[in-house]
Amino acid sequence: MPWDLDNDRPIYLQLMERIQQDIVSGVYKAGDKLPSVRELAIDAAVNPNTMQKALSELERNGLVHSRRTSGRFITEDEAMLKNLRDELASRHIQDFMEKMKQLGFQEKETLEKLQDTIKRGTPI
Repeated sequence: MPWDLDNDRPIYLQLMERIQQDIVSGVYKAGDKLPSVRELAIDAAVNPNTMQKALSELERNGLVHSRRTSGRFITEDEAMLKNLRDELASRHIQDFMEKMKQLGFQEKETLEKLQDTIKRGTPI
């Protein structure tokens, strides 16, 4: 999946968000080794220093940890991963609700639209 970075927000934050999304979606699983900084930077088409900053922040937050000379690994703390997944879902829902509000939909109408979409079998 392309990284789709924009210039409106700091790149390292967008990199962090993408890696977090990749973790909660199963691209990277608990305990998995992450690709090297250079590999990730090439894939995202960013400067390795920017990727290093993003990974350092993820490490500071405890989502990623380093093993000396072995690289960086995803935490095996399942509770942390579940909390991250729930937090990201809440942010997406809040963003969605705000956009629906901007389109003029009330909460009840939005809920009806969601239910209709689910009934039609549209993939989530």
